[in-house]
Amino acid sequence: MRPNLFHTRAGSPSTRLLLLAALLLVAVCALAATLRPAPAGATIAEKQAALDDVRDQQSSISQQLSDSNQEIDALIGQVSEARQAEEAAAADLQAKEEELATAKDELDQGREHLARVREHLRAAVKELAKVIVGVYKSDDPDMIKLLIESSSWEDASVDATYLDRIHQYQEDTVTRVKDLRNEVQSTVARLADAKDRIAAARDDLAARHQELADQRASLEAQEQQLYAARAARRETLQRLTAREGDLEGGIASAQRRQAQAAAEAAAPAPAPADVAAPAPSVPAPSGDTATLNSDGSATAPADAPQQVKDAIAAANAIRDKPYVWGGGHGSFEASGYDCSGAVSYALHGGGFLDSPLDSTGFMSWGESGVGNWITVYANSGHAYAVIAGLRWDTSDSGGDGPSWADYSSSWEQSQSFTATHPAGF
Repeated sequence: MRPNLFHTRAGSPSTRLLLLAALLLVAVCALAATLRPAPAGATIAEKQAALDDVRDQQSSISQQLSDSNQEIDALIGQVSEARQAEEAAAADLQAKEEELATAKDELDQGREHLARVREHLRAAVKELAKVIVGVYKSDDPDMIKLLIESSSWEDASVDATYLDRIHQYQEDTVTRVKDLRNEVQSTVARLADAKDRIAAARDDLAARHQELADQRASLEAQEQQLYAARAARRETLQRLTAREGDLEGGIASAQRRQAQAAAEAAAPAPAPADVAAPAPSVPAPSGDTATLNSDGSATAPADAPQQVKDAIAAANAIRDKPYVWGGGHGSFEASGYDCSGAVSYALHGGGFLDSPLDSTGFMSWGESGVGNWITVYANSGHAYAVIAGLRWDTSDSGGDGPSWADYSSSWEQSQSFTATHPAGF
């Protein structure tokens, strides 16, 4: 069953936002206390305790940021679905408006036809009136009378035929009058009913379209509030990081002073033995680049790690999908994808991502810097990935949606991006 996009229960985005705002206020108050300068005579233990407290708060804020990213991505998907529903309702409304316009044209034509029918009816009524007056003045001829007064059987036959024609003419005239009156009544009823029925349907569609527009606007307002809350948490995290650096520097200075004092009081100690640097967890790639095939798909290098091959295979699976704003955020499976949705899908296929991220979320994802096999480039408005040397992007990549490219984008070269990569890749 499809979930209700516009629920207002206790677990709705707006309710969760209020709860997160309250938690953020508590965190800010705690941060204010934590960020007070340490006393001049604070010991290393006291500074270490303050540093541990700052790191605990960093972990808490980082988790809140992760939760915010998930809520924002889910909300982006809801906004996208709401916009599509609104567009579908607008199309239905336009079709009904056109149908109503056609009905109005038919009503106008019916009115013209009705005017002609009424003219025929008036003429038929006049003709019937003449028949009735003629019958009244001349007395309706009687068959027996005609037979008696006829001079011969031939005359009687002629007179009888004439009498039948008169009666038939009278009946035809009466029938035509009745038919014309019935046609007038049925035409008026049919046209009026069609117009009222279509107008009522149009009004219902207009109300539904307005309801969808209001729901979409409400979701967009919640989206902006979540963005604001996330920005506040990031600012808090930056202040905590700065405080962490100050405390680490203070501890290091105190430790150096202690070591210097101990060195002056004791005999020189022998120099420690050299220790080899740890080997990297994953060796750098041989330099092989994925192959861009003629059909637009990509083939991973033979020596690429399996996770990289899986990410390329996942990207290939959606490369023919159209570009849809917000696509791939409410769920990895979608009818179309935007830039960060396409990157999320590929990384999820390689096992690097559990839930979709927007472009801003990718700025703090993974590890900082360019990776050996995979690098994600992101800013507040756009994201793309370079996987095994090929660009996976929705911008300037040869397609309407996500596509591979073996060249850089001139537009993206003019932008500023944050580079991140999955650990070990």
